[in-house]
Amino acid sequence: MHKRSFEGGLAVLDNPLLNKDTAFSHEERAELGLDGLIPPVVETLDEQVARAYGQYLAQPTDLLKNVYLTALQDRNEVLFYRLLTDHLREMLPIVYDPTVAQAIKNYSHEYRRPRGVYLSIDDVHGIEQAFRNFGLDSEDVDLIVASDAEEILGIGDWGVGGGAGIAVGKLAVYTAAAGIDPGRVIPVALDVGTNNEALLNDPFYVGERHSRIRGQRYDDFIDAYVSTATRLFPNAMLHWEDFGPSNGRRILEKYTPRIPTFNDDMQGTGAIVLAAMLGATRVSGVPMRAQRIVIFGSGTAGIGIADQLCDAMVRDGLDHHTAMRRIWAIDQQGLLTDDMSALRDFQVPYARPLSEVTDWNREQGRIGLGEVVKRVKPTMLLGTSTVHGAFTEEIIRTMAASVDRPIVFPISNPTDRMEAVPDDLLHWTEGRALIATGIPVSPITYHGVTYVIGQANNALLYPGLGLGAVVSRARRVSKDMLHAAAGAVAGLVDVTAPGASLLPQVENLREVSATVAVAVAQQAAAENLARVSLDDPVQQVQDAMWQPEYRPIHGESG
Repeated sequence: MHKRSFEGGLAVLDNPLLNKDTAFSHEERAELGLDGLIPPVVETLDEQVARAYGQYLAQPTDLLKNVYLTALQDRNEVLFYRLLTDHLREMLPIVYDPTVAQAIKNYSHEYRRPRGVYLSIDDVHGIEQAFRNFGLDSEDVDLIVASDAEEILGIGDWGVGGGAGIAVGKLAVYTAAAGIDPGRVIPVALDVGTNNEALLNDPFYVGERHSRIRGQRYDDFIDAYVSTATRLFPNAMLHWEDFGPSNGRRILEKYTPRIPTFNDDMQGTGAIVLAAMLGATRVSGVPMRAQRIVIFGSGTAGIGIADQLCDAMVRDGLDHHTAMRRIWAIDQQGLLTDDMSALRDFQVPYARPLSEVTDWNREQGRIGLGEVVKRVKPTMLLGTSTVHGAFTEEIIRTMAASVDRPIVFPISNPTDRMEAVPDDLLHWTEGRALIATGIPVSPITYHGVTYVIGQANNALLYPGLGLGAVVSRARRVSKDMLHAAAGAVAGLVDVTAPGASLLPQVENLREVSATVAVAVAQQAAAENLARVSLDDPVQQVQDAMWQPEYRPIHGESG
C-alpha cells in the first residue's frame, strides 16, 4: 500500500497509515515494540468504530465534528475511513462541503498536524525537494489534488489554509467514495498569496503575507508545479480544485492535451448535471438535440455545464454551432450578447447576436430571466447563480405553459442561495417538473405521488472518474470519458416510476463509483488512452478499491 520505512514503538503509533490503536494483536505488539505503549485490551475494528461514532455524536456542533474527524484521521486512517464509509451520507457534509468551509476559516488559529505538501510561489526552486520530502517514490502516487484557494466553495479567498483544507477534504471523499488508496495520494496547497485582508492582518496566519501573484510569474509557478509533479510521479492524475475563474479554465485547457488532469468545479459539475439531464430526457421523451436550455448564472460552473450539455447535443446529431445556439446564458449583466465588452473569454461563445434580441424588453438596460423564459420557451432552466428565489412562480408557470415536463435544476447551495425550492416547483407545475438540486432534499408528496429529488452532488461522479483514470492509467481525461461517467451515473436509476429520482442516492457512493470507474476505464481503452491492458475492467476496478481494513504488520510496511 505504501513504502515509507519506519521504526517500531512510538513511530508506529505516530504513523496514521499504520496505527491500529487498540487493534494491534499481541504478536504485533511484541514484534513492533508496542507492549506497554497502549492499553492491554485487543479490540476489533468494529468495536473501535462503535466507540468513535459515539464520540462523533457527542460533538455539539458540525465544526467540532469536523475537528474530531480530522483528529481521528491524523491518528488512525483506517478507523477514520471505516467510520466515514459506514456513515457516508451523514458525514460527507462534515468532512467536505459545507462544514469544511468553517474549518478552513479557522485553519491558522486551529493549526494542527500538517498534511500534504505546501508549495510557495516565493520558493519555486523548492518544489522538487518538497515532493521528495513527502517520501513517496515515482510509482507510489495515483492522484494529486491541488488548490490555490482563490474560490473556496462559497467563501472565496482563504489562502494557504484554504488550499490545504480543500485538498485534504477532496481526497477524503475520493477514498471514502471510490477506494482511492490514501497512501497513494498527495494534497497540495499552492500558496500564491492572498487578497483576503483579514488573513494578511492576522498575526497567526501561516501563509505568505502578500497579495495574490498573477500574470507570468503565476503561470511559471503553475508550470513548475505541473512539470515537477508529472516528472516525479508519472502515473498521477492532477486534480485542480477551487481556482478562480480567471485561472481555472485557462489552466485546464493548457494541460488537458498533455497530461491526465481534471477540474471538478468545471467538468465534474457539468458531468453530474448532464447525468441528471440524461435521466430527464428519458422521462420527457424530448431528446438532447431538441432541448432549449437557459442557464442562469454563467460563471465557471455555469459555462462548464453549458459545455457538456453542448457536447451531448452534438453527440445527439447537431453540429457544434447549432448546439451552442440552443443555450441561452444569463449572468449579472443579463442575457449575454455579443456587444458586451466585459465578457470573460469562456462566456464569449455563448453570447447571443445583438440583432437577435433588439426587440426584447429590458430592465435597467438588461434582458432579464423573465423575458428570456418568455421568449425562448425553454425546456430546461438551470440555476448556478446563488440568487435565492430567482425562479419565481411567474417565471416557472410561464415555462410550464409551453413545456409538458419542464426540467428545472436549481443547483446553487446552500439552501438560502437556491433559485427555488422543489416543493414550490412541484406545486407551480402541477407535479410535472423534473427536478435536481445542489443540496439534499427530503422526498415530497404531492397529490398522492412521492417525489424523490435527486441531488446533483459531484461526489456521485468525480471519485469514480478518478478511479477509472487510475485503473486505466489514462494518458489524459477526454470529453468522451466525462460523457461515459455521466452516462454510467444516469444508468443507475430507473426513472420510469412516478416521482423517481433523476440521480442515484448518496448512500450508494461506492457502488456508483465502481460503475463509473468501469465505464471511464473502458472509454479510455476505446480511445487508446489507457496505458495498461484492461482484460477484465470490472475485476480490475474492484481490485484497485482500497478497503478500510487493518492489515498485518511485520516490522516493515507492506
